[in-house]
Amino acid sequence: MQANDNYQELQAIARILHNSLLDYPSEQSIQQLVDDQLGIEWPELNHSEQNKLGKTLLSQFSSQWEISQLNEVKLDYGQLFFGPGTPKAMPWGSVYLGEQNIINDQSTVELMRFYKQFGISFDLKHNQPVDHIALFYAVIDQLLQQLIDEPDNKPAKEALMVLLQQHMLPWSGRCHELAIKHAETDFYKGIALLASDFENVLAKTLNIIPMPMRLFR
Repeated sequence: MQANDNYQELQAIARILHNSLLDYPSEQSIQQLVDDQLGIEWPELNHSEQNKLGKTLLSQFSSQWEISQLNEVKLDYGQLFFGPGTPKAMPWGSVYLGEQNIINDQSTVELMRFYKQFGISFDLKHNQPVDHIALFYAVIDQLLQQLIDEPDNKPAKEALMVLLQQHMLPWSGRCHELAIKHAETDFYKGIALLASDFENVLAKTLNIIPMPMRLFR
């Protein structure tokens, strides 16, 4: 597969992950994913076991989907990523990277500095810490688009590599691990498996080894 085709496939995944993890699901958002036959159409990438299982779970979810299940899916999103109470798979990087387990900690400040350095910005519908995992997927989407438009765009490639190596991959795998463990629906268990697989493939594509960091969660 050519690099450009590969980037387009990865960009499409980043966009779906962003939309799936940023906020509570709605009838429309779930129906769209079911109509798109996500479990079938999701790229196989490197044919990993995570990918196969994630696709199987999404297919199972889609085949059994009824609007009456929406509340169950919303409750699962809440207990994993939002609350009330402490989310089981907190989606903010600083919770994993900081000893205090709090949002908007030092790692968030460093990420904001990195975004400013590379001129990266996005509009937030809600007041959300910028190290929410779904926002990383939005930035990956942006940077991959720049590489699709201009394959020799060195600043975009450097930004993507630094973003992954230093700011996201050191902790995001732990977030997915917790989501896989605690998800009560096939939908979020499948999404977590496919997100983890996606990040592994993205790191391999860009030849990145995540910076080793101590995790506190």
